[in-house]
Amino acid sequence: MRKISLATLLCMSTAVTCFSAAYAQTADDNEPESAAPEPASDFVQNVVVVTAQRRSQSLAEVPMSITAVSGERLEEVGVSDVSDLVKVTPGLSAVESGAGVPVYSLRGVGFFDTSIGARPTVSVYLDEVPLPFSVMTSGTSFDLQRVEVLKGPQGTLFGQNSTGGAINYIANRPTDSFEAGVTLDYSSFDRIQSEGFISGPVNDALRMRLAVRGDNGGAWQESYTRDDEHGERRFWQGRFTADLDVTDNFDLSFTLSGFKDESDVQASQLSSVLLQRPVAAGAVPLLINYPLAPEDARAADWNDAGFPLRRDNEFYQAALRANWELTDNLSIISLTSYADLDLHQRADLDATSLPAVFTENMGTATSFAQEVRLVGDYDRSNWVVGLSYADDDTTQIDDYQIPYTTGASAIPTGPFTRFFLDTEQDFKTTAVFGNYERDLTDTLTGSVGLRYTQADLDYAACSRVGNQETANTLTAFFNILRGPSRPLPAPLAVGDCLTVDGTVTPGQVTGELNEDSLAWRVNLSWSPADRVMVYGNVSQGYKSGSGPVLPALAANQLSPVVQESVLAYEVGARSPLIGDWLDASGAVFFYNYEDKQLKSRTQVEPAVLGALEGIVNVPESEILGVEFQLNARPMPGLDLSLTATHINSEVTSDFEGYTITAALANFQGESFPYTPENQLMADARYSWNINDNLSAFVATTINYRSETTAGFGRLPVLDIDAYTLVDLQGGVNVSDGDWKIVGYVRNLTDEYYWNNVARLNDTTRRFAGMPRTYGIRVSKTF
Repeated sequence: MRKISLATLLCMSTAVTCFSAAYAQTADDNEPESAAPEPASDFVQNVVVVTAQRRSQSLAEVPMSITAVSGERLEEVGVSDVSDLVKVTPGLSAVESGAGVPVYSLRGVGFFDTSIGARPTVSVYLDEVPLPFSVMTSGTSFDLQRVEVLKGPQGTLFGQNSTGGAINYIANRPTDSFEAGVTLDYSSFDRIQSEGFISGPVNDALRMRLAVRGDNGGAWQESYTRDDEHGERRFWQGRFTADLDVTDNFDLSFTLSGFKDESDVQASQLSSVLLQRPVAAGAVPLLINYPLAPEDARAADWNDAGFPLRRDNEFYQAALRANWELTDNLSIISLTSYADLDLHQRADLDATSLPAVFTENMGTATSFAQEVRLVGDYDRSNWVVGLSYADDDTTQIDDYQIPYTTGASAIPTGPFTRFFLDTEQDFKTTAVFGNYERDLTDTLTGSVGLRYTQADLDYAACSRVGNQETANTLTAFFNILRGPSRPLPAPLAVGDCLTVDGTVTPGQVTGELNEDSLAWRVNLSWSPADRVMVYGNVSQGYKSGSGPVLPALAANQLSPVVQESVLAYEVGARSPLIGDWLDASGAVFFYNYEDKQLKSRTQVEPAVLGALEGIVNVPESEILGVEFQLNARPMPGLDLSLTATHINSEVTSDFEGYTITAALANFQGESFPYTPENQLMADARYSWNINDNLSAFVATTINYRSETTAGFGRLPVLDIDAYTLVDLQGGVNVSDGDWKIVGYVRNLTDEYYWNNVARLNDTTRRFAGMPRTYGIRVSKTF
């Protein structure tokens, strides 16, 4: 693939450069020397002001692929959590994991891990403060000024190392004058979302803002075998911010944010019965004959084992930002944060009402982070150097009950029906980074960035015996494997570690992983005319190694994987095409992906245990992609946008692994899971004034994603079909925006779709997207 990829990249790069150069020549010939007027609408994204490079710039001035969306736009299209950003971000994918842990990938770079301590390939921040674990990101998407999604390896300007990209939420700040607002949203299934804020000065130096939000109701899932419903939301979040001007050149900003989540865990849909041990089919006759879920988004099934299948999760984060302007050109920025998460949730993992697979997850995650940056900003150059330190700790205990499965009889000495996963991890990361940018000429700018990171992981893990019958079964089985001359010193008891090493000795697995990396970025951009830019980036990013968090019978299931890296090449351009009403932007990118981290089956020791789940590294892969966007305002009030993304991902090296059916296969030549080849987004919005005090708008959004898969092996049961979603919105603003009333329809055509497929034990299950919903939202500002 490499020769074809590089040739294609060169051709596309030339095309991207040519259309910008052509416009630049036209602009030079026909435009006066004064700057061209900006488009009249913020809907045309080039006028959005972003801080992706740690200073305020128009989006048209940023030499990288970035999606920036205003808070008003996010509210209009219904973005209420990070997963909803797929509605507005080309190349972003988000899947439901079934474990309450969202999983993101950007341009095909992702890591599907559902543990509390999952360290994503796409870093998420709130006002540059890191949220190191995906499960911590649930409470970010409200009361926002905007969100910026940076694509490609990151880490030389601020924050953490990442291979896929970064998502930075910028919250609304305290205001210089009193402001307040309330919003009430009522939608299908009696879901009620309410939000409010109050903001203003306490005195000349101190300003404060408090924002709160609640999301309740909406039990949208129905059992298709009995009279029961599920899927209710019980989610509350809040954020308090205080800005203090200590002196004319020194200010502080304190933020305290958090959420409480008692929502139901999404129930899944039974898509096939795929027995783990077909020879034991006689043990599960009800499962073999269980009806598959109909193609209806609301249809699902579950067994609560006598407990509600819901979350009881709490999170808070405190952050302090200090800005000290040493001179007109030099400043010091300090970011200090502490985050704490407590998680407790229960889930059914077989998609039936039978007592097949039930889990209870409990855990904690804490994070302390400190970053200090020295920033220089001059007429023709700017630079930043910084130090960062993070100490992240997680614990996780998962209780698995599998009484009605063929796996329960997998051990010949008796039933194996209940066990616990018990894991502790301590991540410590230290980094030094810097970036230098300079205007080489009036039209040519170059920059270079470096980041050296030392990442240290200490971990301890094992699976533990969950009940006495499992203890008896494993004691007898291990004694057979050890032989009559070397029995276990004592029978296993409930709570003992059951994970064994190659000598069939049970015990806790401990270890460490110490790695360093040097990430870098080189950029060159050319701006021959106003609002015209052609840029090229070469960068290398890393994601640190990871310790598996999974039920383990064998010790080497818990062997850590080494860090992954992405060497990225990108050429892009932005330019007006026709006057001020049509803008175009595009990028071509090529990623050389080494040691991609992947959850998969692996052969374990002792060999008699076969191939069991673990985490492995895919030696070499490649991603070739292109993005193109048109923004138009052909007449006053009418805004149009069209975005197309094409991604071709491929495992390029020999990579032998096991499919979900434990069949050995070589995955060379296969595309990445959760990476649709084509994505298309189209938006249209028309607004007009009815009279001096009343304005209105109507809008539609269309999202298309081509088919993909949930795993390697080319198995049809893991297919994720293509789908198209159409949303409509319309509303009125009254009294200069003091009142706003909006009606909306999500998934207008009631498209049945799913974004994930999972197989555990004997069943394969889908996670369906929301059906058609209607709603009305009323807002009042003061």
